[in-house]
Amino acid sequence: MYSILPALVAVLFLFYGFYVVHSKGLNRITTAFLILCVTTFFWQFAWAVLFQIEDQEFASGIIKIGWLLILFLPTSLYQFLTEVTGRYKDLKFVYASYIFSGILAVALITTNGLIDGAYDFFFGYYPKAGLLHPLHVLQTCLVVSRGLYITYKKQQVAQAGEKTKLQYCITSLFIYFFAAVDYLCNYGVEFYPPGVIFIAISLGIMALATTRYQVMDNSRMIASSIAHEMRTPLATLGAQSQILAEYLPELVENYKKTTSPENRNIPENILSELTGVTKSMKVETRSINDGIDHLLAVTSYEYLDKSDFHEFSVKNCVEEAVIRTNSKQTMLYTSKVHVYGDFMVYASREFLTFVLINLIKNAYDSIQKNGSGHVNIYIYSDKDSNRIEVTDTGTGIDKEVLPHIFDKFFTTKRRGKNSGIGLAFCRSVMTAFGGSITCQSVVGSHTTFQLFFKNPTQNKVSAAY
Repeated sequence: MYSILPALVAVLFLFYGFYVVHSKGLNRITTAFLILCVTTFFWQFAWAVLFQIEDQEFASGIIKIGWLLILFLPTSLYQFLTEVTGRYKDLKFVYASYIFSGILAVALITTNGLIDGAYDFFFGYYPKAGLLHPLHVLQTCLVVSRGLYITYKKQQVAQAGEKTKLQYCITSLFIYFFAAVDYLCNYGVEFYPPGVIFIAISLGIMALATTRYQVMDNSRMIASSIAHEMRTPLATLGAQSQILAEYLPELVENYKKTTSPENRNIPENILSELTGVTKSMKVETRSINDGIDHLLAVTSYEYLDKSDFHEFSVKNCVEEAVIRTNSKQTMLYTSKVHVYGDFMVYASREFLTFVLINLIKNAYDSIQKNGSGHVNIYIYSDKDSNRIEVTDTGTGIDKEVLPHIFDKFFTTKRRGKNSGIGLAFCRSVMTAFGGSITCQSVVGSHTTFQLFFKNPTQNKVSAAY
């Protein structure tokens, strides 16, 4: 009878994990959640078996199997929260916690320091805490508290659906804390452990938050829909501009020849502009297509396909990004490229171009807001690193804002002016490339974004010039 609850909940956890993956696809967040659910499933399934066993020696073996999963459960929860919040700086703590759990797992298998036998309670055998057990309790408190902290800090600056999702996660964490009551059983307090109920509710809320309030998925669907609706008319405009480019100059010249100036209904300045209208149409069509490509890239970067990676020159990529950024809206400003050693990278050229376009546009916005300034792009390849630096002498970024600029949906601009996903996009793409992005800024002076690439001493193309 006492095995029914853990057995049912074990199946429920498995359902949670695969439901989220099925609903949202396999990505960093859903993978972390699946790990959390699978770990919990095996723990509860082991307990369902344990409560049916009458032989104490056999029960001790099942206890150790179940506790192997329990040791990693708090860290898997911490990993999920790290992915949800985009707090990738915390991954080093996640890995350290996994290593510590591994050490405790070795102690569990080889000694009685963590689990020292079993209590024979009315509902069955239950693990008895050893001398090292408080270390696991302390680790659990630390990682879950840290997960709560980073989730709370992120929801303070998040917007709309993202904020709601994080608030759901915070609520689920508070419920998760009540599961700690089960530890009393490990110290001889006899009652049927109810912690699994709190964990089931907690993970259910997280599953709801992940599936219902996954804003990036909604953004990607909207972007794809917009792209689909706009591509066809743009293709028509492109074809029509090609026809105009072929025949319009001749029509204008014939009109001038056959119509005297005093009898012309079209002013001379309009006739002069007509000859360049086709070029303008081509530029605008290309600009809109680039904007659509950019929109699709920004809203689908979590699904960057590494099969598209190839080797290419960073210098050529930077020069292409500068050309594509210099639309008529930004022609008041220019970017100067300084090459102190070109190098090759193995990545997606299109995605790196979009990263650079994002940074250059941000730099233009900063100097436009400042009223003056300039943008410089530096390419370095030396013994220390392969890197690109995008520097502007604009308004700078406040030191209170700087730690949040790479957070998803964080923006200091008026809503409707900025979505808050541009720099999050840049960071995720650089991470996918095996590199990183940093920012240094002084208010009223300058801002510098640095893109670091792996293999700092390899793939050098040319010397400084």
